[in-house]
Amino acid sequence: MIVRATWPQSLDFADGAAIHFSDCDDRFSADGGLLLFGQLDRSLGFTQAFADVLDDPRDPDLLEHSTLDMVRQRVFGVLAGYEDQNDADPLRADPVFKILLCGHAPDGPDLASQPTLSRFENSISIASLKRLRQVFVDQFIDSFATPPRSLTFDLDAVDDPAHGNQQLTFWHNYYDQNQYLPLVISCAENDLLVSLSLRHGSASAALGADDDLEYVVTRVRAVWPDVTIYVRADAAFGIPTMYQVCERLRLSYSFGLQGNAVLKRRTQELLDRALAAWQAERLLAREQERAAQPVRLFDGVDRSALLFQDVKPRIVVPIWVLTHPLQVRISIVHTIVVDRFKPHPECTFVLMVVCRCHYPEYSRESHEG
Repeated sequence: MIVRATWPQSLDFADGAAIHFSDCDDRFSADGGLLLFGQLDRSLGFTQAFADVLDDPRDPDLLEHSTLDMVRQRVFGVLAGYEDQNDADPLRADPVFKILLCGHAPDGPDLASQPTLSRFENSISIASLKRLRQVFVDQFIDSFATPPRSLTFDLDAVDDPAHGNQQLTFWHNYYDQNQYLPLVISCAENDLLVSLSLRHGSASAALGADDDLEYVVTRVRAVWPDVTIYVRADAAFGIPTMYQVCERLRLSYSFGLQGNAVLKRRTQELLDRALAAWQAERLLAREQERAAQPVRLFDGVDRSALLFQDVKPRIVVPIWVLTHPLQVRISIVHTIVVDRFKPHPECTFVLMVVCRCHYPEYSRESHEG
């Protein structure tokens, strides 16, 4: 932006220091921090790889803004908090954005406008998106200096609120908003995003998860055929198609399982023991003048509690009693289904729930329920 609109004036209310104003035509930017991201991007080659796999149907002799320029304009704009393409118009003359886009001079030609960027995004083909998916997996594989012995993939459906009439944004009753519902596959070993799929806002959490998981596993095993892969996700992914793909691909897995009448009957004794232990802990803590500690009990049940019988997982049932009598976490909702990976039930609980930070006792960043 060009800063003008000031006038020659001095203020002297500060003791011994005068404040002077004057007009100037210098170009300023509020987004200087993006230059660090620009340096990082040049070293990783992320936006270059991004742009290289996108089709560009335009006449090359008539181009004013390259695909790489527009990719960087959108990526760095989002990083700076400019999510709307409408922000492109006031940012066209921003000197930092010009420098970021292939080293344009701050006083050079303006960048792409909002209509140009809109046409660019709407021209992206399905084939381009599939190639872009390959880029994410390639960069994930390249992030390892040596072949890993094991990998842990977390599957998550993430709500992405929408504030306009974007295509395929729908109302989701659980999140109580208009939104998209992207599917994210990340790696616990290095916290990298391995796969990302944008889905319509009313999609089920597991929609397309079996296909995405199979693609990622197939690509990874093509490079590291001996790697052991462990998959974990919450109860929304505990459905037959996910068990079947994990069985077919010989994966270790832990999924949540929604409660049912059979599970409630099978776990009632464990719950009674947990509540009795909690009452005893309360009395002891009162006598010792200290805070009562949470009570955790674990057990395992067989697959007869499942509503489907075509897979043979084991069910681990943790009962979690917190520090208030009314806060009884009956982890039927958080029940963990495991097959091909059969440690002690408490070990399974730690791997599935604690490592995914589902309980505030283990992480400040955990989900609160």
